[in-house]
Amino acid sequence: MQNIDEHFDILKEIGNIGAGNAVTALSQILNKKIKMSVPNINLSDFKDVATFVGGPEKLIIGILVHVSGDINGIMMFIVRLESARVLTNSMFGSDKSGSEFDEIELSALKEVGNILASSYLGSLASLINKKISLSVPYISIDMANAILSVPAIEFSKVADRVLFIESVFEADKQDVSGYFVLVPDMPSFNLILSSLGVV
Repeated sequence: MQNIDEHFDILKEIGNIGAGNAVTALSQILNKKIKMSVPNINLSDFKDVATFVGGPEKLIIGILVHVSGDINGIMMFIVRLESARVLTNSMFGSDKSGSEFDEIELSALKEVGNILASSYLGSLASLINKKISLSVPYISIDMANAILSVPAIEFSKVADRVLFIESVFEADKQDVSGYFVLVPDMPSFNLILSSLGVV
């Protein structure tokens, strides 16, 4: 890919804006002030993404939305089980422990992922002045390799790397690590860059 440094600077800016808007949305969901550290943004190979979330056999929750319109692809919000527990406890005012989530908690986590993805992609749509629509979110609890195989299989033929954004939030004085994986197809990736005047 040509001018990868220049491209990556633009992608990092998109990541920063999107993560900032996402934390504002999270604050509104939880009805409390949420602090966020500076996002760690990588353009990563598919095969390396699992290592960022604790390894290929790490149990994680993945919330997936399909992206369509002027931009096509997928976005996934990934959260470790311990971070998901902090989120659900904060949302419901509970003090549960463990990695078992009931249907109400899973539904709430799905909605969190949906709102965060919507907020993030809304930032991107505004920045490039394009229309982007999201599908109904899907939620899954599984090992990292299994969850990440969905974007890998679907888009590895058109893109070998993903925009991977790690955001650390602080909720109720506990850290919550959330990960955004954005995988536009190649025409969409080029459209994003051309809309920003990079190519």
